[in-house]
Amino acid sequence: MKVLGIETSCDETAAAVVSDEAPFIRGNIVLSQIEEHRPYGGIVPEIAARAHLDHLDRVIALALAEAGIGFAELSAVAATGGPGLIGGVIVGVMEGKAIAFARKLSFIAVNHLEGHALSVRLVAEVPFPYLLLLVSGGHCQLVIVEAVGRYRRLGTTVDDAAGEAFDKGAKLLGLGYPGGPVIERAAATGNPTRIKLPHPMAGRAGCDFSFSGLKTALRLAVERRAADGALSREDTADLAAALQDAIVASLADRTERGIARFRAEHPRGRTLVAAGGVAANTTLRHRLAALALGSGLDFVAPPAALCTDNGAIIGWAGIERLRLGLTDPLDFAPRPRWPLDPNAARAAGAGLKA
Repeated sequence: MKVLGIETSCDETAAAVVSDEAPFIRGNIVLSQIEEHRPYGGIVPEIAARAHLDHLDRVIALALAEAGIGFAELSAVAATGGPGLIGGVIVGVMEGKAIAFARKLSFIAVNHLEGHALSVRLVAEVPFPYLLLLVSGGHCQLVIVEAVGRYRRLGTTVDDAAGEAFDKGAKLLGLGYPGGPVIERAAATGNPTRIKLPHPMAGRAGCDFSFSGLKTALRLAVERRAADGALSREDTADLAAALQDAIVASLADRTERGIARFRAEHPRGRTLVAAGGVAANTTLRHRLAALALGSGLDFVAPPAALCTDNGAIIGWAGIERLRLGLTDPLDFAPRPRWPLDPNAARAAGAGLKA
């Protein structure tokens, strides 16, 4: 089987050709919109949607050319159906439907979060069930992945996601966008203990996350030190290190509680997985690997290029679903919100009362 994966949920216009036989990724093209959004310090939905419209046809053509195949050799088209910025999601879904209709191919609407959840199985033989820490700019969840299409959420953010905390922190420190990579680079020369920042939710019961208070604490720390002008280079590096340390510590604390629940409910489960854009952070990977080792679990994370948004993880989720005969009709409606676990008490990021 060969599946064309289309990803347009945020600010990457991406397409890939994925196979169920090695080499699994036959072609993978990602067109970043970072430069378009950089002046605004974050993603502008209208700019993102227009960029997808301008570039998606070309990106798909490049992915097919890299794979050395044409539309006739595809088994299906998989497109991100949500959650995400609805304008961009609509662009990808409509393109996927058009190709599927014109070429008489199966159409698969992929939950973007499922793409991240299953991405580890694209690069390693990870059996179900496994515990997933899904961390990105818009999502922060602990999920037990029981099978394709079966996900049970243990915890989510009650306010902001970890990736958003990195982005807002980088903006406060004048480091630019996107926040995760620039904070990590600045933190490499900083002292994480000189300036104290809180470790959100540390020691609390349950597996939920919260980062809004950390952003406030960082803002106050910046204001105190920049009262007479710009931050010094030393203060910038130390605040970046303190922010990264606080985010990683909070994620590790919540994950440790998730591991306890996972082991109690699935004693034969043996893997902790991290996925999503924030999972590319080296400090977080080291911390989670040590945590897994101490808990008797293996730790696996996709390579950094598969942690950020891309068509390969959408195509792979399409492969996993196609194997089970799980396809979608052409009247599928794009979804701005689409929780992995529909039975969870709160929709991801919707707050305490949702």
